Amino acid sequence: MTSEQVREKFLRFFEKRGHTIVPSSSLSSDDPSVLITTAGMQQFKPYYTGEKDPLKDIHPNLGRPLGSKNTVSIQKSFRTSDIDEVGDETHLTFFEMLGNFSFGYKPGLARAGTAEGEPRPPKGGYFKKEAIELSHEFITKELGLTIDYVSVFKGEEGVPLDEESEAIWKSLGVTDIRRFGREDNFWGPTGSEGPCGPTTEIYIKGVEVWNLVFNEFYCHADGKLAKLDTPGVDTGMGFERLMAVIIGETDVFKTDLFLPIVKKLEEVAPNLDEQSKKVFADHLRASAFLIADGIRPSNKEAGYILRRLLRRVIAYEVSRDVHSDLFAVVVPEVAQKFSDVYPGLKNTEEILLVMEEEKSKFQAALGRGMKELTRYEKITTADAFKLYESYGLPFELIKELAPKGAAAHLRREDFDKEFEKHQKKSRAGAEAKFGGHGLLLNTGEIKAGNKEELNKILRLHTTTHLLQAALRKVLGNEVEQRGSDVNARRTRFDFTLPRKMTPEEIMQVEDLINNAIKKDLPVHKVEMSIEEAKKTGALHFFGTKYPPQVKVYYIGNTIKDAFSKEFCNGPHVEHTGEIGQVVIKKEEAVSAGIRRVRVEVI
Repeated sequence: MTSEQVREKFLRFFEKRGHTIVPSSSLSSDDPSVLITTAGMQQFKPYYTGEKDPLKDIHPNLGRPLGSKNTVSIQKSFRTSDIDEVGDETHLTFFEMLGNFSFGYKPGLARAGTAEGEPRPPKGGYFKKEAIELSHEFITKELGLTIDYVSVFKGEEGVPLDEESEAIWKSLGVTDIRRFGREDNFWGPTGSEGPCGPTTEIYIKGVEVWNLVFNEFYCHADGKLAKLDTPGVDTGMGFERLMAVIIGETDVFKTDLFLPIVKKLEEVAPNLDEQSKKVFADHLRASAFLIADGIRPSNKEAGYILRRLLRRVIAYEVSRDVHSDLFAVVVPEVAQKFSDVYPGLKNTEEILLVMEEEKSKFQAALGRGMKELTRYEKITTADAFKLYESYGLPFELIKELAPKGAAAHLRREDFDKEFEKHQKKSRAGAEAKFGGHGLLLNTGEIKAGNKEELNKILRLHTTTHLLQAALRKVLGNEVEQRGSDVNARRTRFDFTLPRKMTPEEIMQVEDLINNAIKKDLPVHKVEMSIEEAKKTGALHFFGTKYPPQVKVYYIGNTIKDAFSKEFCNGPHVEHTGEIGQVVIKKEEAVSAGIRRVRVEVI
């Protein structure tokens, strides 16, 4: 059974049982509690907490309400915790997560049936019974696999033993049921706070394949648990691990999700050891997906994750004496395998351009850094960070290439703490340099090296506000921002739209922006309570936790009739006439339901 067949089988199985198929959200998460998308449930968090109604509120990836309280997706996911472990048979950074979800369950709700009378989950949501029955049916009947054993939460820290799940599994004929504690069988929250609860896990051939989370609680930032009024289901099954089990392997790199990449690596670098092949395959595949979703190398947040991956690849090429350009070799293979599902990968030219730019930056300092590394007899955490800061040497390379024993005591967590201290100093310096407001925006990070660059960026930053307003006027209020990146050359803006823009629509958006510029509209800033700000209709990221007082920038004479109004920390130009003429240079797909435009001012 191929991965394509399993994808289709999984989605259709749940669709037939009343679930709405929802496209994967971007790896570039708009959830402020995480740097990057780590799980399938993240795009559904507002439904679990009751902030959004799946039957009424528009879902950004669909452009319409979900139409059901039960959904299914295959979600692009990334976990930074496994970067240092990649190279064995199972650890990955990027992976796909198969999952089914249900929210709004009311205890005592009767089960519904299909036209044929077969049992199915009720449209109003379901909980443990239906979730376990569905997973058992899919594994044993659809895939023809045998469950070795399952695990349930044994009860800890005020949360009781999950007797209900035990009883359901026994009713299905599963007798090997093991009880584990909070570390193994309690999941969440995703990020610093959110829904969470006990889990039950399915093991096949000794491998944990499927994790069924029963969101009964909301975990607050201080770690305290509160009972949810409407519990829900959040399941996750790692696609790569499932495929390995299906083909009778323990090594995920032997599945058809990786084989084309690994074979291509073996062709161009036949002397590579197994561990290096796996590092290259994972990191290059992951980097391509990150770039396709709009993430760019930087020393901050998700951009830092991408930079770590790319620089580790470059360093491995040097240390393994690889002379082929692995970027150019692997990216087309990734695109060929996955671009039908994730269209953003079709833009191989841009993905390679981003990679090559990072390589150029890194290679210039790499040789000097590796030479400097050999001079140390013992490398402290401060030394390791200095090597990173001066030469770009990633922590992993310092550990690997340092003289014998010199880096034996270095720990990743200590290095990350040093990095965090450096970021705090940088932020404080930026605030001092730019009069206290800094340049970190809700819409993304902008940085300027001098006054001339700052002036250009202010023009382009204000342009993003005009752009979003114009897009909504032309395409409808379903358009929502999904990310932006502003530098001294251009602004890049990601937004929700399930189709390509027409040339006429692009021209209309351009005209609206340029007309607003010609009118030389004033740009105002007002501070008000979060409740007042929302009543004005100012755009903001839904689900984001804002402070009690927020800043709203509006473009126009009054906030009521403003061309644009958004929550923002600034800074901006004072009048739109300062911007110049705006040109939309490109419109393209980023991922399913997400489009991107690139804008310049002339």
